[in-house]
Amino acid sequence: MDGSTITNALPDIPRIYTALCEWLACIVYILATYRRVPWQRTAAVGAAGLAGMIVIQYFDGIMPLWFWIIGMLLAFGGMWTIVRFGAGTGNREGLYITARAFVLGELVASLHWQLVMFLNLGDTAAAKQRYSLLLLALTYSLCFFAAWLLERGNFASDRPTDISVPLLLGTVAITIVTFAMSNLSFVSTNTPFSGTVGQEVFYIRTLVDFCGCAILYAQQEQARRMAANAELASINAQLASQHQEYLASKENIESIGRLAHDLKHQIAALRAEVDPEHAAAGFEQLEASVAAASAQQHSGNPVLDVILTTKMRTCADRGITLTAVADGKLLAGMSSMDIASLFGNALDNAIEATSKLPDRQQRLIRLALYGQGRFMVIRVENYYDSTLKKDSTGALRTTKRDASRHGFGVKSIRHIVAQYGGEVTIRTEDHWFVLTALIPR
Repeated sequence: MDGSTITNALPDIPRIYTALCEWLACIVYILATYRRVPWQRTAAVGAAGLAGMIVIQYFDGIMPLWFWIIGMLLAFGGMWTIVRFGAGTGNREGLYITARAFVLGELVASLHWQLVMFLNLGDTAAAKQRYSLLLLALTYSLCFFAAWLLERGNFASDRPTDISVPLLLGTVAITIVTFAMSNLSFVSTNTPFSGTVGQEVFYIRTLVDFCGCAILYAQQEQARRMAANAELASINAQLASQHQEYLASKENIESIGRLAHDLKHQIAALRAEVDPEHAAAGFEQLEASVAAASAQQHSGNPVLDVILTTKMRTCADRGITLTAVADGKLLAGMSSMDIASLFGNALDNAIEATSKLPDRQQRLIRLALYGQGRFMVIRVENYYDSTLKKDSTGALRTTKRDASRHGFGVKSIRHIVAQYGGEVTIRTEDHWFVLTALIPR
């Protein structure tokens, strides 16, 4: 440590205040981010974590001055443990969140103690202590509640935060620089960035910590916006893909329809010329197969007809029984692209899940489109015979290994339905997976 001294140096922040502040910062982020463990475990880790942070701070307080950096690393490790096991995060996500919590804790602790020293309320030591505790309750409550309000919008509550290596390295670097600059005056007053007067030192510390928090918040906001844009781009790409599939399917069906029409005339001509009984039986069989190939759905909406006809052929190839009862006229106010994407995604998900069933008799899909009062109801049901994975909010998880690149089917459905002021619900009952979309007519 440098031999220079600070003029009118202020008393250090009480260790128990620092421990409480760091613990509360962890709790704020546990509440604001995606939690993958039961509340009972979070509460147990939180209680043990508070005791652990107090022990760490008092241990640091009795150690010599050279132990200061090690003591701060111990405090950071304690905070990481609370976040890691209290929220059930991964190592990378836990380190990222802890770095943000550490800077927040530094800011609130510095701000509170600066207010205590500046106001200097109370004539006796006991009175000063009471006012200090009152300011602590007020400052901590306001600051941490405001932090929770801001941060809960920066993190998804239904899935882990995807932390890239560059984002993590940037956050750690900002945390280290913020901590170093805010505490530089305590190490040496002989630098261009140090303060020499007690109150001035705390001004610098509070302002630097505030800037660090602001930079980290802006960094996370930018990362969140980039992730949202990437997800929207993926949804739009899937919508466009579904629309192209519809156009290709429509062309194929029209071509098959023309071919079937021509074949019927050819069969009629051949029947008039050739009359052996065995040939007649063969022609009847050929006619039946042609009729099956030219069969199309007639729901009252041409786009839906194409989708249902295409998916029914896919189901037939995979041994799946698809039953559809649909009043396509209800879709008159919906764009063809949205219809293709909505029904295409819903049926694709059902077909994919049902295809995995070993028992062909269980490969069942039901689709219904009907009006109910002032609403249009779209219901797609498929039988399943496996364990469905859910997160802590009860939402279903994708069964595919790379969850970050899948699961957009349901998101696309929700996105389309929301555009028309509707809602999507997903539930399971008695081995039936039921997706229901309710859209105002």
